[in-house]
Amino acid sequence: MASPPGGEERRLSAPPPRPGLSYSAQPPIPVIPPVPRTVRIARSLWFCSFAAGLAVLLGSFLARDSNLERLRSVVAGMATGNDAASVGTAADIVFWGSIGALLLVTVLEAAALAAVMGRRAWARWTLLLVLAAHLPVMVLASAFLVPGGAAGSYVVMLWGAGILLAFGGLVLLFLPSAGAWLKRVRPRG
Repeated sequence: MASPPGGEERRLSAPPPRPGLSYSAQPPIPVIPPVPRTVRIARSLWFCSFAAGLAVLLGSFLARDSNLERLRSVVAGMATGNDAASVGTAADIVFWGSIGALLLVTVLEAAALAAVMGRRAWARWTLLLVLAAHLPVMVLASAFLVPGGAAGSYVVMLWGAGILLAFGGLVLLFLPSAGAWLKRVRPRG
């Protein structure tokens, strides 16, 4: 075998050592801290609030014939001299509008709660505003959706329980442990 020019022989040796692990680089997937107990309880309270509100809406929907009949008599007393078709239309608009408004507020609350669970701190304030809007909507709708008698007291109790549960869940979302969980660690880069 001929030796390379310059008289140096080529030696077969191991490749150079690899550099050690670097601990300065961030992992490619950020670690998500576990959901604190206060946030889990708040989420459960909100779910129970949604269940109470939806139970009222479902009950109102199932008893819509009696509710619409009661509303027709109320509208007929307010607008004397109108024909039965316009009284029925006005009662339908009031009934379905009340159910739609309550359903819309519930959907907005659920969307804001989903944003909170996605670790967005601003969503707590949105929940506060939507819950504040829920109260007047509920008071207005109660004039049209609460039947008389014992059934009406159950509706009022369910609505009251739903509002108290939602308020309790909202308070828990403003506790320090929930606030610390909601603060995102921004990646450096």
